[in-house]
Amino acid sequence: MATLSGWARRNALFVYFILAYAISWAVQIPLALQAQGLIQATIPPSIHYLAGYGPMLAAVITTWLVGGANGVKELLGGLLRWRVAPVWWLVAVSPISLYVMVALGLTVVQGQPFDLGELGQVNHLPYLGLGALFLWILTYGIGEETGWRGFALPRLQKHRSALQATLLLWIFWALWHLPAFFYLYDPAIAAGFLLGTLAGAIVFTWLYNSTGGSILVAAVFHGVFNLTTGCVGCKAGMLSALISTMVMVWAVFVVIFFKPAHLSAGRKHVI
Repeated sequence: MATLSGWARRNALFVYFILAYAISWAVQIPLALQAQGLIQATIPPSIHYLAGYGPMLAAVITTWLVGGANGVKELLGGLLRWRVAPVWWLVAVSPISLYVMVALGLTVVQGQPFDLGELGQVNHLPYLGLGALFLWILTYGIGEETGWRGFALPRLQKHRSALQATLLLWIFWALWHLPAFFYLYDPAIAAGFLLGTLAGAIVFTWLYNSTGGSILVAAVFHGVFNLTTGCVGCKAGMLSALISTMVMVWAVFVVIFFKPAHLSAGRKHVI
C-alpha cells in the first residue's frame, strides 16, 4: 500500500485523469455502442447523468491515495466554501440572466416567444421543472467541478501560469466528452463545442481563482449554465449558440483584463 501511495503521489494527475475517463466512460461507452447499434441492450439513456460523477470520484480516490482521509476532507471542503463576496454568487447564477436577455432579444427581433418553463425539459428524463436546476448542479456541476477545478486545476497551476494550466485542462476536459458525440451530441457541433469548452475553461479558472478555490461557486455556475444551454427546447433554437458566444467574449475579456499569470484579480489557487 505504501508503494502504491508513493507512486500515486508522484503521478497524481496521471492517476486522476485515467480514473476520471475510466469511470465516466464506463457509463457513456455502453450508451454510445447501444445508440450506434453495435450492441443489443436496453440500457436506460438516463444513466447519462451518472457520468458526471466520474471526475469527482476520481478526485476522491486519487486524493485518498496521496493524502489519506485528511486530504479528502480538504478537497471536499471546497464544496462547503460558500462564504465569498456576494458578487461571485451573482456571477454563479448569471447564465439565467444571459438566457433571459438573449431570449428577449430574439423575441423582439424575430418575434420568437420564449418560456422559462422549457428549461425544465432535459434529455432522457420526464419534465422536471425547477428540479432540472438541481439535477444539473448535483450531477455535472458538483460531479465535474470537484474534479476538474477542485483537484486538477490547482495542481496544474503550481508550476504554470493560470492560462497554461487552463489550456492543458481544457484538452483533457474536452476529450472527456468524446463518447457523448456518439449518442447525444451532433458531431456537426464539434468545432463550436471545442471553442465553447475553451472559453468555459477560462471562465471557470477565473471564477475558481477569484473565490479562493470555491468548488461550490464553480459547480453552481456549471449547473446553471447547463440548465440554460442543455434544455431540449433551447437546443432547438439559437439560444444555446448565442449564450455560448457571449461566454466566449467573456473569456477573451478575462484573459486581457486579468492577465494569463493568474486569470483573476487575486492569486491563482494552487496545491
